[in-house]
Amino acid sequence: MILLRTATLGDIFATILGLISFSFAGLLPQRPLLPSPQSSAPLPLVVWHGLGDNYKAGGLRSIGDVAEKANPGTYTYFIRLDENPSSDRTATFLGNVTEQISKVCNDLATHPVLSKASAINALGFSQGGQFLRAYVERCNHPPVHTLVTFGSQHNGISEFQNCGENDWVCQSWDGYLKRNTWSHFVQSRLVPAQYYRDPEDLQGYLDNSNFLADINNERVDSGNATYKENLKKLKRFVMYMFSEDVTVVPKESAWFADYNKTSEKITWLKERRIYKEDWLGLKWLDEYNRLEYKIAEGKHMQLSEELLSETFRQYFGVNPASNEKI
Repeated sequence: MILLRTATLGDIFATILGLISFSFAGLLPQRPLLPSPQSSAPLPLVVWHGLGDNYKAGGLRSIGDVAEKANPGTYTYFIRLDENPSSDRTATFLGNVTEQISKVCNDLATHPVLSKASAINALGFSQGGQFLRAYVERCNHPPVHTLVTFGSQHNGISEFQNCGENDWVCQSWDGYLKRNTWSHFVQSRLVPAQYYRDPEDLQGYLDNSNFLADINNERVDSGNATYKENLKKLKRFVMYMFSEDVTVVPKESAWFADYNKTSEKITWLKERRIYKEDWLGLKWLDEYNRLEYKIAEGKHMQLSEELLSETFRQYFGVNPASNEKI
């Protein structure tokens, strides 16, 4: 079992307090110049980790080993918002997601290997999944061939994670966050708030969301046609939902489903306007058999090597018959 880091609301507040007390500094190591992948090799794989994790974490790095074992010759790049692992982890809690996506777009477009690739595959864990989708929609250079997401919040979260019973610091910040979710300060600085979506306050969400309302093209009067066209370029979009996920509320957000907290009714993607009117191109992908809904057994981010290996072989491999990327 590969366990990736899952952060709590307490982690967010601890990080905020830590930033008040400390600053991070250090020399940035240079990335090695590597040869461009050959046509016979699998496409490069780009991985974006989730909340509370960092690009050098052992659990995440082991996934690169699984990718290499499943598809020998895979060049794996772990997205980072800072070369310092501690600062990279901090950026999963604090930062402007729009600016973070812009940085990643530039990093991939100028990377010595990825920038020369005809296409790349992309793997997103938890919030890294919707962030990679935003990359596809907003820049997509180099273009993503196949996007796979695990437990991502494509339709946002309707609840922030609960604090511990005696975690008074967390509870204090939790109250502030809930009272000020739509403030400019929160929407431009606290990462999870930027994909918060309350079905019972959709107008507040549409008026103030810094990130999710935009990449989901929910502001219909000012929708972005480029987002739809770029997403339609995916050869495959695979969405895994964890069967016992209690970290993401609602867990069905991994499949773009909507959830009414009062009635407890789940509205699945195909029943929603975002699909019927095809705001994002999801309907188009589905009609061409490029959209897949998958179940991962277990809790949030509990991944078996067997599942990952199967996923890598099925979606990120090379077709030996035609020598083409599948």
